[in-house]
Amino acid sequence: MEEVGTMSSIIHKFDNSTLLVQELASKIIKQLEKSIEEKGSASLLVSGGNTPKKLFEELSNRDFSWQFVTVALVDERLVETTHCQSNENLVKNHLLQNFASKSKFIGVYTPNKNIEELEDFCSKKYEEIYPFDVVVLGMGNDAHTASLFPNNEKLKEAFDLDSSKLCISIEPDTAPYTRMSLNLKAIINSKKIYLHIEGNEKFEVLQDALTSSNSFKTPISAVLNSNNIVEVYYS
Repeated sequence: MEEVGTMSSIIHKFDNSTLLVQELASKIIKQLEKSIEEKGSASLLVSGGNTPKKLFEELSNRDFSWQFVTVALVDERLVETTHCQSNENLVKNHLLQNFASKSKFIGVYTPNKNIEELEDFCSKKYEEIYPFDVVVLGMGNDAHTASLFPNNEKLKEAFDLDSSKLCISIEPDTAPYTRMSLNLKAIINSKKIYLHIEGNEKFEVLQDALTSSNSFKTPISAVLNSNNIVEVYYS
């Protein structure tokens, strides 16, 4: 493992994804254990996509006090929870298994609510565990994170650190499905933030984002340039 530090982040480079997920899983468990010791509970917010599947499976096989952990989503596509594109479906099938099946789960999608109602519902549910103990972010090749997409018309609202809410609805221009996402305030006030990426293309995007002053073009920059140190795990 190679470790590189910047003013806003620590980058851990690994030769392969197996080594990465083993180390990252250990760091996450350690942080959750610390939170449980301090306050009797812990929260873990995770992202969707293909990249975290191995990490989820590794975590699910770690035997520790999962019964004191609440797992929730960084963002969600507003589709049925049985849909193949549902992050809740992904998490339930890959993370909330084995030892981790003892954890609690907060879902985002609720049918028969309009967008405004769902934003309020999501924010109120997340307030129960806010500020979050561990947030694991992903990043797209377009530098989006959570469902904060570049140049989206709602980014100004999503980046408002004085927002009374923790969640925001997003209609992507470059991806399918309406989303519900944590806003920037919810993310950067977390106790520990990890960014998990794989592949040379994403690492190049990361390097550009670290020096970017335009977070509307590269939304991950808003997280990386916050006052909270982000630990990047890359292979």
